[in-house]
Amino acid sequence: MQAYGQNQYRKTQVATVDRGRLIVLLYEGAISFLTKAKACLADGDIPGASNFINRAQDIIDELNASLNMEQGGDIATNLRRLYVFMGDQLVRAKIKAESAPLEEVIRMLSTLNEAWREAVAKPEAQQALSNRPTPQKTQVRGSMRI
Repeated sequence: MQAYGQNQYRKTQVATVDRGRLIVLLYEGAISFLTKAKACLADGDIPGASNFINRAQDIIDELNASLNMEQGGDIATNLRRLYVFMGDQLVRAKIKAESAPLEEVIRMLSTLNEAWREAVAKPEAQQALSNRPTPQKTQVRGSMRI
């Protein structure tokens, strides 16, 4: 019953959070899933690792799909490249059951997360994010899912 309450709290938190904080939460979720995937790999639990990698990949795909390439300029282009690279690394981690690609993606996500945390803490960032139109959902996948 406690897990149900925690899940409801998380759903409410995500539904009521601003865009900048949502991106931070997404990065944190992907990092958490990849950390769990590394632990599964260390224990020899390949199906468990694959499940957590897939969940992190879903988050990265959503971040990629939400990029506004028209208004985002070089930043959006570079983020797209990073997300595609991350996706390729996650596929590699699953195919070879290696944790090194996971560590690389965790490092990259942690760096991006820290930058977003700093950015959303600034009042001008809050203003810019609140004026931004909601992105239209598209399906963009940089690499094949396994």
